[in-house]
Amino acid sequence: MLGQVLVTGGSSGLGAAVVRAVHAAGGQPLVLDKAAPSAAEVADFEAVDLSDTRAAERAVAAIAGRNGGLRAVVTAAGIDACGALDVVPAEDWERVVMVNLFGTAAVIRAALPMLDGGRVVTISSTLGLRAVGDATAYCASKFGVVGFTRALAAETAGRVGVTLVVPGGMRTHFFDDRPEQYRPADDSRLNPPERVADAIVFALSQPAGCEVRELVVAHAEEGSWP
Repeated sequence: MLGQVLVTGGSSGLGAAVVRAVHAAGGQPLVLDKAAPSAAEVADFEAVDLSDTRAAERAVAAIAGRNGGLRAVVTAAGIDACGALDVVPAEDWERVVMVNLFGTAAVIRAALPMLDGGRVVTISSTLGLRAVGDATAYCASKFGVVGFTRALAAETAGRVGVTLVVPGGMRTHFFDDRPEQYRPADDSRLNPPERVADAIVFALSQPAGCEVRELVVAHAEEGSWP
């Protein structure tokens, strides 16, 4: 049994797919998000803007308190702001880093005291390993998640299982609001988020003492890897 699994961004996209996969595996999905989830599989929900790190910490405490603690955290929330560094408004650029990196750290920091013997799965991106133009905020945040997760794994070894998941592009609504030039040219070369969610549940399901440290999950023909 997976127990209580806190999923950030669990109302849509990869996060919603993780909620369904956790529920199917017998776990109790708890969601932090700005928007309320519609899925019946969600056991509990706390509304929060993850760019407000103190509010994120309070939200973790609130939802964990109502549900008898936590056994795992999956940080699936993520946003982007495409464009050249000197064109993207500073507030939008910084919000990407606040949600993707600082929000990830805040949620995990608040959850750690409850996670002895539990697990953390963070979500980076193939653009956390390979940099491209007009994506400085996203790359900075996702490269940061890679470094943060590797350091966290070293820091908590033997106490908390830590896995870094690196997805390629997925067939979600993540790209919907972008200008045409920043959308995938062929979405048939994107993975359904359910495939990444299954990999996350695989990592969460490992026996004590066995760690899946890093997983790259991408469509065979998706261009952001290697």
